[in-house]
Amino acid sequence: MNLDVVLGELGGSRRFDLSVPISADTPLTPHMVPFRMAYVRRHGDVVRDGDVSGSTEMISMGAHTGTHVDALAHISHRGRLHGGLPVDDVMVAGRYASLGVEAVEPFIGRGVLLDVPRWLELDATDLPGRATTADDLAAVIERAQVEIRAGDAVFVRSGWMQHTYAAPADYVGHTTGVPGPDIDGARLLTELGVALVGSDTLAFEHLAPGLGHTRLPVHRHLLVDSGVPIVEHLMLDDLAAASVTEFLLALLPLPIVGATASPLRPIALASR
Repeated sequence: MNLDVVLGELGGSRRFDLSVPISADTPLTPHMVPFRMAYVRRHGDVVRDGDVSGSTEMISMGAHTGTHVDALAHISHRGRLHGGLPVDDVMVAGRYASLGVEAVEPFIGRGVLLDVPRWLELDATDLPGRATTADDLAAVIERAQVEIRAGDAVFVRSGWMQHTYAAPADYVGHTTGVPGPDIDGARLLTELGVALVGSDTLAFEHLAPGLGHTRLPVHRHLLVDSGVPIVEHLMLDDLAAASVTEFLLALLPLPIVGATASPLRPIALASR
């Protein structure tokens, strides 16, 4: 691949950072380990020759913190993971020997943004607990005049982050529910042959009011039945504001052996 040719075809390109900052204020689903950071060594604790000192820190957090990708080991159904692998067989010496996030390939390829509120003309009052159906996604694809090809990464923007992120409890949405694809919407994407999917919510899933993460049919369909990794907690508002529908995406998980997820800093390059 000639990078100059790629960037030339993108018209010089605009760069979009699709990640959210990670801190103790980053919203999390209730059962996830909270983010903590402590400095192990501060400047001046040890001063080396030439009056040079260094500082280091220790970080503790769940792998599903901030913008992250779910590995296939994240969800099981009736004791089996993707490909019918029994969970008990995959768990070796206290960690997943197969389907961990180290097996999620780095993605450098075509990305597509499906901006649901823009193309369906939704406002903030329409969003709480709204399911994004297959018909919705088909309408967005048609109105945006974008083609989804096999092997694409498809990100579905709900608009939820734009309206709720300043209030983490609202963003988590246990009471109100959270907008997102329902099972038929997810099936449409897998039928189109997508390589991975993502959204601007904590879960790539329609969450009904009051139920939280108790039911995850979309996760089961994508991770267990279809082998499609899920990217969550994406910052998609800048792409949407720039009216970007397709872009070159670079998305590289950390190869944390046996982990069910990895934090990410996805970058999108779009033509000017």
